[in-house]
Amino acid sequence: MTATTIPTPEHVQPVPLDKAYRLLNHGPTVLVSAAHAGEINVMSAAWACALDFLPPKVTVVLDKATRTRALVEGSGVFALGVPSVGIAALTLGVGTDSAASVPDKLARHGVRCFSAEGHAPPLVEGCVAWLMCRLLPELRNQHTYDLFIGEVVAAWADERVFRAGRWHFDEAPDHLRSLHYVAGGQFYVTGASLQVGRDGP
Repeated sequence: MTATTIPTPEHVQPVPLDKAYRLLNHGPTVLVSAAHAGEINVMSAAWACALDFLPPKVTVVLDKATRTRALVEGSGVFALGVPSVGIAALTLGVGTDSAASVPDKLARHGVRCFSAEGHAPPLVEGCVAWLMCRLLPELRNQHTYDLFIGEVVAAWADERVFRAGRWHFDEAPDHLRSLHYVAGGQFYVTGASLQVGRDGP
């Protein structure tokens, strides 16, 4: 299975590892991408979160039936992307279709990827953040709960919505807001910010 390969999009900037947890701490749906033995795949995951600060770690649930899980286990690395409103249909499609039954699912849903130098997993265009992760094998968690832990070894974000270690969705076009999956094709979109001080809003 292949995806269209493109150059690195503009606006993609590195994120310091001590700020990488902030890319996930608002609870977005993610795209999990992996590559192994010449095969790549991308799937959506609603259950992913930041686990630790430094070194940053993440968790993600990958069902045993998914092809992406096999690629993660085979390669020991994976990437998480934070999809935006602009690729909501793609996000739903690659989460609904399985590579086992739809071998051309990446092409069918228009997945376009770019590479990060020195890293194998592809990064999906249209996301607003990306985290490159090294699998920390915890076989009992993986086999019993489908729960995978990764150490973040590199991170990037779209500078139009994440810079200086913080999200700035209020200052960017709505199509760059992140997604939060509910069920049945329904997403919520990251909304307005609320700054709260010690004395209240």
